[in-house]
Amino acid sequence: MGDDQIERFKRFKGLHERPGTFVIPNPWNAGTARILRALGFEALATTSAGFAFSVGRRDSSQGLTRDEVLANAREIVEATDLPVSADLEEGFGPAPETCAETIRMAAGVGLVGGSIEDATGGARNPIFDLPLAVERIAAAVEAARSLPFVLTARAENFLHGRPDLDDTIKRLQAFAAAGADVVYAPGLPSLEAIRTVCSSVSKPVNVVMGLAGKPFTLEQLQEAGVKRVSVGGSFARAALGGLIRAAREVKDNGTFTYAADAISHAEATRYMSDVKR
Repeated sequence: MGDDQIERFKRFKGLHERPGTFVIPNPWNAGTARILRALGFEALATTSAGFAFSVGRRDSSQGLTRDEVLANAREIVEATDLPVSADLEEGFGPAPETCAETIRMAAGVGLVGGSIEDATGGARNPIFDLPLAVERIAAAVEAARSLPFVLTARAENFLHGRPDLDDTIKRLQAFAAAGADVVYAPGLPSLEAIRTVCSSVSKPVNVVMGLAGKPFTLEQLQEAGVKRVSVGGSFARAALGGLIRAAREVKDNGTFTYAADAISHAEATRYMSDVKR
């Protein structure tokens, strides 16, 4: 690993160690990465959903291959000098050794962080049994320990019809004990549930915002004990929403007033011309 990657890793790790809460937004390509850097964010995270939608795919490990996800991550890494963490799905295979290999490959494209989830991708048994889920995280941790890499472990119950807070906390605690640097349970239903998770685990907690019905503020999340806030695919969906509204206006009304809300060509060019350092 080069000095640049090690320096990014140190900065990323430092964000988790300093007081307060930080936001890690989710670009889906080099252009959106450059814009988010120019707006002052200190780290970035990839989004499997945003990337999948941009290339006409569904958001799933079946819809995107590991090579495709890592190629997209490399594009984002190379666009700026910011630390980048990746959405690595379920590690692209059920075996613990596959998760470890995915972590090593992720570091190989310049990533300094990434997440492994406990969702199987299957409808019948959507969540890995706890012993295997922990073994998978332990294997990922072992790979990450020899690398400049911050490992996030995700408990996916609330996204897969299993709204069991006690089991979710049990999983996060087990992942933390296995050595995960950050824990993350997307889809928690309330600020009280978030507060309970944060007070029940020993590692920094990531929370995703931008989901419908979750109007919590950054101040509220910080008060609840959250260390890191991501936005998942919501920025990408917001961009798609703007496109759809503009297209419907033209198609249905024959007007073009959407242009009033668009950034200018000159402003877009400035973002894309911004150097990495």
